Amino acid sequence: MKNLFQHTVNLFKSRLIKNSFWGIAANGLQSVLVSLFFVIVARKYATSEFAFFLIANTIYQFLAAFSTLGLGQWFTRELVDATDKQELVSRFIKIQLYSGLFFYVCSIGVAFLLYQDATLQYLIILLGVNIIFDNIIYAIKALNVAEFNQNKTFIILIIDSILKFAIGCLLFLFPFSIMTMAILLIAVRFVTLNFFLAFGSSRTMSMRTLWNYPLAWSEVKKIVFANWPFIIIGSVSIAYWRISNIIISKTLPLTDVAHFEISFRVFAIAQILPLIVSMSVFPALVQQFKTGSIQDFRNYFSKVFNYYLLFGLFTYTFIYSFADTLIPWAFGSTYIETGTYTKQMFLTILIFPTALLQANVLVAMNMERADMWFNVASLILNVVFCFVGFLFAKDLTTVNLAIFFSFLVFHICQDVLLIRKGMASVGHVIKFYVLTAFLAGTYVLLSYKFPPVALFTGYWLLLALAFIKLPMANFQLSANRKPENSLP
Repeated sequence: MKNLFQHTVNLFKSRLIKNSFWGIAANGLQSVLVSLFFVIVARKYATSEFAFFLIANTIYQFLAAFSTLGLGQWFTRELVDATDKQELVSRFIKIQLYSGLFFYVCSIGVAFLLYQDATLQYLIILLGVNIIFDNIIYAIKALNVAEFNQNKTFIILIIDSILKFAIGCLLFLFPFSIMTMAILLIAVRFVTLNFFLAFGSSRTMSMRTLWNYPLAWSEVKKIVFANWPFIIIGSVSIAYWRISNIIISKTLPLTDVAHFEISFRVFAIAQILPLIVSMSVFPALVQQFKTGSIQDFRNYFSKVFNYYLLFGLFTYTFIYSFADTLIPWAFGSTYIETGTYTKQMFLTILIFPTALLQANVLVAMNMERADMWFNVASLILNVVFCFVGFLFAKDLTTVNLAIFFSFLVFHICQDVLLIRKGMASVGHVIKFYVLTAFLAGTYVLLSYKFPPVALFTGYWLLLALAFIKLPMANFQLSANRKPENSLP
């Protein structure tokens, strides 16, 4: 226990954890409050109205994924060497404003092209306004991440999520239509935008100065065309999930839209820790690649990889044990079947964190084009696997399995490239898949013999003991050491 305590203390002293704290806290509390908002909406509206709201929200998030142009990582990388940081910030935010306006117009077209129901069309048009606001917020959040000022983001996002939660609570006192709720959500997002402009950008930016900042169309084209792989990477990672919901809305019953979205909401909470930690891991990887030795770069990757692996396994086992109980308790008996679909979706969490880390490694090595093509291939495979699976079983299970297998292919493609570049060995990759399959498979088999609480507690106590007993050097799935010049 002394060793475990000391290891925990050292872990929380690390720069990685300190830099990630505000992001984890902000997004964690925000996701909890937003999830509670969705719980209330699911309980207070009929399944058909709830499904319409989810579809409209999906279209908005799908287009918002493309509207940011994926330039957050480009901005972080450029800010390290920028001589005039204010100029770069102003340019980045103005590009986000232009792009947000363009994609809002696209959302209006999508509303009328894909759907015929008037209520759904109006919901899509209303919620699409958030694309403009979100793009500017996205830029200011990226600035705070790059400058390690995530405490500002934390405060503002908490205010945003509290206001959204308050709207949900109003349903208990004054029931109102789904359309009214959409308008209230837009008002909250506008308030959040102004908080970001006034306080989140160190008071250096306002809507007036942003609008008056001169930015030629030729300069926009130059930046976008020079960094188009980031657009694909940043958009595909979100579109990957949203496209599944769109397919479900066009091919399966509305109840399946609700099942999928609730499952994804739970999955989104599980994503928070690796996503936010990666915001601090990525700048560290860039710095190590530019200024450190290749060996240090490789060692850092290997060390963080193990924590990501353990997190994925921990999350999967928790959901496998408790989803059937927690989800109906939270969302109501109407969604008693959702737990099964959530467990299917969480197969992907076994490989999601390490895939995210490997993507950051590739981008830090200036190999974003390779990562981009892996993302595109994974998205295409997701759709192909889904429709091929529908030939045999047209249900939500097919969609969840399509997500898992397409993501598995994505991870394997990353592995192959990292092996070729000397960042990993064949043995490292095989150990990862064998160990993950063995530990997850063993847990599933044991679940038939032991009750959930006893199994989950005992399983992780045994793993913790094994973690303490074995020296870290033996436990780590580290890559085989290579000579300093092994990385091109």
